[in-house]
Amino acid sequence: MELSLAGKKAVITGAGSGIGREIAVRFSAAGAAVAVCDVVRDSADNVTAEIVGAGRQGRAYAVDVSDFAAVQKMCEQAATDLGGIDILVNNAGITRDNLLLRMTEAEFDRVIAVNLKGAFNFTRACSRGMIKGRWGRIISIASIMGQMGNAGQANYAAAKAGIIGLTKSVAKELASRNITVNAVAPGYIATAMTEKLDAATRDAYIAGIPLKRAGTPADVADICLFLASELASYVTGQVLRVDGGLLM
Repeated sequence: MELSLAGKKAVITGAGSGIGREIAVRFSAAGAAVAVCDVVRDSADNVTAEIVGAGRQGRAYAVDVSDFAAVQKMCEQAATDLGGIDILVNNAGITRDNLLLRMTEAEFDRVIAVNLKGAFNFTRACSRGMIKGRWGRIISIASIMGQMGNAGQANYAAAKAGIIGLTKSVAKELASRNITVNAVAPGYIATAMTEKLDAATRDAYIAGIPLKRAGTPADVADICLFLASELASYVTGQVLRVDGGLLM
C-alpha cells in the first residue's frame, strides 16, 4: 500500500489558504479530485487554479460553512461535479480571541458556528453518499487547545473540544459502513493566523515545544493524507496530535 488517493473525490473546507490549501494541494498530488471550499471565492479560485495548472483535478466552491442549507446545496453540487464524495476534511476555522469577561456573545457564537457547526454541517451532508458507497474518510481539524484549553480562547477551545466529541460519536455511528472518522489536533503552526501573535507570545510557544520549532501546514497535511489513505483503514475515532510534543 502507498499514500495514494487515486480515483477518490475529496471535499476540503477552508481550503483557500493556510493548512487547508496545503491539504488540497497534497491530496490532489496524491491523485484525488478536490473540491476547494472557502468563504472567500477568490481564495478558492486561486488554489483551484494552482491544482488545475499542475494537471490535476479541482473545482472551487464558495460557501459559509455555518449555513446548513448552503452547505447541503454545495455538497450536492460537488457530488454531481466530481462524481461522488469519498473524503471530507473539515478544516474551516476562525478565532475571535478575548478574555471570558470581555468576550461578547457574537464572538462566542460565531466561533462555535464556523468551527463546530460547520464541521457538523459538512459531515452530515457528505456522509450520506459515503454510507451508500460503503467507504469514506472524514477528518476534522481540531486543536490541542480543545484538549488543554487556553486563556482568552474559551470559544475556540470549546469548539475544538466539540469537534473531538463529534468525531468520536460519528466514528461509532459510521464504522459499520467502512467509514473512518478521525481528528487531527495541531499545536503551534506557522500560518497567517498565528503570525498575528506578537513576537513574545510566539517565542513563548516555541520555547515550550520539545522539537523547538513551529509546525508547518505540510506537517498537518501529511497526517491528513495518511488518514485519508488505505494505510489508515483500521484507524477511527482517534485524535492525532501534530504539535512537536507541546502537549504530552
